Amino acid sequence: MTRAADATRRSPRRVFRDRREAGRILASLLGAYRDRGDVIVLGLARGGVPVAWEVAAALHAPLDAFIVRKLGAPGHEEFAVGALASGGRVVVNDDVVRGLRIAPQELRAIAEREGRELVRREAAYRDGRPPVDVAGKTVILVDDGLATGASMFAAVQALREAEPAHIVVAVPAAPESTCRELAGLVDDVVCASMPTPFLAVGESFWDFRQVTDDEVVQLLSAPTTGAAVSLPAARTPAEVIRGVAIDAPQGLPPRETLEELVGDARVVLIGESSHGTHEFYEARAAITKWLIEERGFCAVAAEADWPDAYRVNRYVRGLGDDKSADEALSGFERFPAWMWRNTVVSDFVDWLRAHNRLHASDGRQAGFYGLDLYSLHRSMGEVIAYLDRIDPRAAARARERYGCFDHASADDGQAYGFSAAFGAGPSCEKEAIEQLVEIQRNALAYARRDGLLAEDELFYAEQNAQTVRNAEVYYRAMFSGRVTSWNLRDKHMAQTLEALLTHLDRHSDAPSARIVVWAHNSHVGDARATEVWADGQLTLGQLARQRYGDDARLIGFSTYSGTVTAASDWGGVAERKVVRPALGGSIEELLHEAGRRDFLVSALISPDATDPLSAVRLGRAIGVIYRPETERQSHYFHVRPADQFDAMIHIDQTRALEPLEVTSSWIAGETPETYPTGL
Repeated sequence: MTRAADATRRSPRRVFRDRREAGRILASLLGAYRDRGDVIVLGLARGGVPVAWEVAAALHAPLDAFIVRKLGAPGHEEFAVGALASGGRVVVNDDVVRGLRIAPQELRAIAEREGRELVRREAAYRDGRPPVDVAGKTVILVDDGLATGASMFAAVQALREAEPAHIVVAVPAAPESTCRELAGLVDDVVCASMPTPFLAVGESFWDFRQVTDDEVVQLLSAPTTGAAVSLPAARTPAEVIRGVAIDAPQGLPPRETLEELVGDARVVLIGESSHGTHEFYEARAAITKWLIEERGFCAVAAEADWPDAYRVNRYVRGLGDDKSADEALSGFERFPAWMWRNTVVSDFVDWLRAHNRLHASDGRQAGFYGLDLYSLHRSMGEVIAYLDRIDPRAAARARERYGCFDHASADDGQAYGFSAAFGAGPSCEKEAIEQLVEIQRNALAYARRDGLLAEDELFYAEQNAQTVRNAEVYYRAMFSGRVTSWNLRDKHMAQTLEALLTHLDRHSDAPSARIVVWAHNSHVGDARATEVWADGQLTLGQLARQRYGDDARLIGFSTYSGTVTAASDWGGVAERKVVRPALGGSIEELLHEAGRRDFLVSALISPDATDPLSAVRLGRAIGVIYRPETERQSHYFHVRPADQFDAMIHIDQTRALEPLEVTSSWIAGETPETYPTGL
């Protein structure tokens, strides 16, 4: 049987801080072997011993070293033709030996040389102690990683002569092909990560310095069983979380907890681990109401298109022609409309309008704005509409410039990006920049015109022009690489957030505007604490921390299971889908095992939470598409929660967000009763 915590199909990344952390993560996947009297852990010396110690300590099992020396081809010592293992057992690849025409005397000389080193290490590591007896035992063979697997194959074959009852191979990182090949030879294989393409074991570690003989000796001398590793203070990560968790019914923490967490921050980013979970939206709305009413926050900036969100902004301020929240939200037509056209957002918009009406005279109103850049054509239309009212000649120039985009279908930025990137149509970069520069150059003159338009409307038009410029770059970049386009989008959101803060501060001598950001966890979390950082990907949360420091707070959400509103394919209808229980080794599983229903956990508030939240774990991210059949590949990536967020709110069981327009597909949903048997 082969078990893998990672079947990723993306480029290799540094997942583990060092071998010790890799061992702790590996141990979490070997829980079935804990406290079993028949289990022995063997670490392949030297690099596998630090990993194996953590595994043995977590499982309360005896530890010993298993020494394997590679037999390198003459003149190409890095290429293994066989291996020599503890007990003097030799494994040789006969096909390779014949192919390279290695003479028996050459092979014997290599084996004798490596044998002397093996004997030296055996003596140095054990200080006269005999190897542990593995006959009839379950042996877990641990290394720091596998490439070709030659050393592990030799260890397995050599170990068989000692007649263990079962052999388990456990490694932090290895190619999928090697793990599968080993699965045919042993009883169980646990590979914590299987990067593709696989370049080298060291690529999975931030710290992969060579292990010394002294370190091996020290680790083999340190107890992994008995009272020394079973003290009451040595609680499991789940027990630690249970002790520091702060109850947050329906996801809403106590007022004093929010006050401690938020402090004097100007920007509070609140996430969601899916775009279609009712409790995430409801809790985020409740926290935002508290921030507006009690902490003076004056805006919500959402992962939404600028023109659509600004229509809502007009409504909540008592402007515009919309007569209801549902009507104000009707501008959200682009897939996935349910992200903002849902019952929770509609109720919040009505609340915000009522709040603003109550505070019309005291300056404590709050607005609703969008941060995203998908509105290429709509933003062009809004720029022209603004100029038509205030400067018809400038409007004519804008029409001429934006006419460059006419070869692409209306509001289809991808079609423009494809044609511009591959030469099937013109690039309109120059025209987008010229229009942005002109409207910025004339902004002061427009603002001075008597009563023609409110100052907010000028800002709205400027941001639309900025969105056109950034969206043009974004859509061209879509076809040059995922990371490039992702970074452009999050940089645009950060730029819009900065512009919004500046705009809302315009009549104050000191910075006073405070903004709540609503976006997905994958944008709100700090990229530097996730595996995507190694690819050069950044996030809005990271940029906010770098720009505002302690004036920014990042809050993430998580759930263990339930239902979610999502589509099966891009552009598909909204469906109510079953969210499978979180994978082993994930932060969601850890929080579920804490045994609390709804709670907040934060290393910032409770330092004891630092260790369990600092370990690298899988983290789930469901966007607008959910594919349970490819759960690991599609929806999980490695994260370090303590650094990714300032706090996490876990709601163990959640339900699907209800769209304003409920379809028959959503009502029908999936039938969870028979999962996973299908009977």
